[in-house]
Amino acid sequence: MADNRPIVIKKVKKVSGGGHHGGAWKVAYADFVTAMMAFFLLMWLINTTSPDQKRGIADYFAPASVSKSRQGSDGMLGGTSFQDDGARSGGTNRPMPESKQTASKRRTSTKNAGTPSNETNKSKEVSQSAMSKAIAMREQAEFERAEQSLRQAMQDMPDLAALSKHLVIDQTPEGMRIQIVDQEGRAMFAAASAKPLPRAEKILAAVSQVIMKLPNRVSISGHTGDLPTGVEGYSNWQLSSDRANSARSILESSGLDADRIYQVSGKAGSEPLYPDDPDLPGNRRISIVLLRESPVLPSNHSL
Repeated sequence: MADNRPIVIKKVKKVSGGGHHGGAWKVAYADFVTAMMAFFLLMWLINTTSPDQKRGIADYFAPASVSKSRQGSDGMLGGTSFQDDGARSGGTNRPMPESKQTASKRRTSTKNAGTPSNETNKSKEVSQSAMSKAIAMREQAEFERAEQSLRQAMQDMPDLAALSKHLVIDQTPEGMRIQIVDQEGRAMFAAASAKPLPRAEKILAAVSQVIMKLPNRVSISGHTGDLPTGVEGYSNWQLSSDRANSARSILESSGLDADRIYQVSGKAGSEPLYPDDPDLPGNRRISIVLLRESPVLPSNHSL
């Protein structure tokens, strides 16, 4: 017996990714979460940054430049068509308000205050200061060694040991000062004369051997007391200058390079070693100063 039941064909349309079994909702949710994170991050930045930092952030996102072209005013083409003389006459180029221009210039000057050029200048100043301090420390150490060498030389030589009392060595703002002073009854020069006595020649020769080891320039000055020389037409200014020049001659003949002599001068009695007692023999002296040297500046340095 034949089966006469009707045949029913059921067509099921499968929707891929549809309904709650698809992944589209996950993408939308992820976008939503990302947007919320960005929103809360923005709120946090607004509450935690200073006005200057806000201006810096705004400047960072601002356009790098504004086109001055009149083609397509007020935006990309400005909804107008090209003509021979630029944008359609109905369009306008609105100038930036003056208040905004002033604010923009102020922000620009604020940013320029911390430009790499200024930072570089500050770095150069710090480097120059550090170099000057290092040179000063090294120079001071060399002066101290020179002083010790001179005192040691005076002690090691029997004929100079007795003359060590004639030496006064100290540090001044100008440099290391070596003074050869008169003692009671033991002068360095003949009375009213620029001719050094043998003891002065020995001390000057020993001083020359020590200062030859240093590169510093040398300043020499002669000093006398207040009493007149007793020679008509020959003042203490002339006498002190001649004695300083005699000391220079002995230093050079003992080996000191003449190019290192910076100054030779006579001070007469204008700078007494003992101001309270201008009649003391110690005021009559020869002063030799090893000058402190300024650091050599690079050729491209500008004051």
